[in-house]
Formats: sequence, C-alpha cells, structure tokens
Amino acid sequence: MLGGVVIVALWWLLALWAAAIPTPVEVVAELGDAGWAYFWRNFSVTLAGAGTGYLWGNGLALVLSGLVIVVPRLEGLITQLAIITYCIPIVAVGILAVVLIQPPAAGQPSGTAVLLASLSVFFTTVVATLLGLKSADASALDVVAVFGGSRFTQLVKVRLVAALPAILNGLQIAVPAAFLGAVLGEFFGKIEAGVGLAMTLAMQNSDAPRVWALALASGVVALAGFALVGLVARLVAPWSKGAAS
Repeated sequence: MLGGVVIVALWWLLALWAAAIPTPVEVVAELGDAGWAYFWRNFSVTLAGAGTGYLWGNGLALVLSGLVIVVPRLEGLITQLAIITYCIPIVAVGILAVVLIQPPAAGQPSGTAVLLASLSVFFTTVVATLLGLKSADASALDVVAVFGGSRFTQLVKVRLVAALPAILNGLQIAVPAAFLGAVLGEFFGKIEAGVGLAMTLAMQNSDAPRVWALALASGVVALAGFALVGLVARLVAPWSKGAAS
C-alpha cells in the first residue's frame, strides 16, 4: 500500500515537472472517457494472443524438460535451445515473423504476438522445471529404481511432485512475460485491434493520457494474471509457501 502511494506521488511530481507526462487524474479521466468497449476490444485480442502463446510456450517447455529426465543425453541440446530463445533479439524475431506469418482475421490475435509470447515464457519455464525435477529426493528415486521403475516412472511418481512448486513459480513468472510479448508482437502491425496497435495509434496522435491509460491498464492486467496463478499455486501446492498442507 505504501509503495503504491509513493509511486503515485512520484508520478505526480514528474507530471508537474514535465508537461509531456499526464497527471494521475488525467490518466484516470482518460480511462473513463475511452470507455469499457474500447479497452475490451483491444485487451480481449491481446489476452487471446498472450494466452495462446502462454500455453504453447509453457507446454513445450514442460514436455522438453520432462524429456531431459527420461533421455539425459538431450539435456545439452534442450538447454542450448532455451538459451538461444532467451538471447536472440525478440524484435528481430518479430520483424521476421510479421513477414512470414499471414495477417489474422478481424478480431483474432496476431500470429506474431502468439510467437513472441511463446518465446518470452519458454526459457524461464524450462529453467524452473529442470531445477524442480532435479531436486527430487534421491532416496525416493532409489526406491522406485529398486522396484524396477524406469526413468519415466521416477518422473511421474517422484520428480513431478517434487518439482511442482518450482513449476508453478515458473508459470507465475511467465504470465506478465507472455502479456508483454503479445503486446510487443502487436507493435509490428497487420492487426485491426490490440493493445500494441492502440498504443501505436495513441503515440502517433500524441495522445499522452491515452498511452499512459493503456500502459496502466496493461500493468493491472499483468499483475492480476500474476496474482491469479499465484493463488492457484497456493491451492495446488500450499507447502511451497509455507502453508499447512
């Protein structure tokens, strides 16, 4: 609470110092002037792209991380792939994607947005999942091995349970990353609606209050998604937060 008050106070001081920065009152007023329909039209498209990319990126990360445990020789290859997706300039990927991917139908998310959202979450989920899977208790793994269990059996019976808190943490961090990737993908155009497009149009019109209103709403949406996955994590794996099981 105190942190929020400090941020608003600093924002207000900056607005008084720099005329190009709208005050919090102006931004809140713009939220009302733009109306619910405007924000829903743009955010629904971006959320669809972010959600699709979130599922693809995290799903692939989870599958490949599990494959590393079953086939350890693949660890180097999959780890390098994750590092490449993290290090490659995402803007360069977006430029290529917008040329190669066909424009979406009206009201549908951009393929570029989905791709960048997927890339934005892949690395962190791979790292979190591998760390969690490798943290399984050695004695429990030995028991499964003694009874003839394979690496896959160890993965299903022991490692997944041990890795659940780490996986959920990775999925939680991936929420705002996916949303940011989707917004960035929309900046490249070829769409009729979306937060990225709305920001671009507002900047072209020098409409600072609307740009800030969109940025503020984006922060709220990303934070809400982060909190929602955190709540799910507490319900699914309460021991990871120190709660009673």
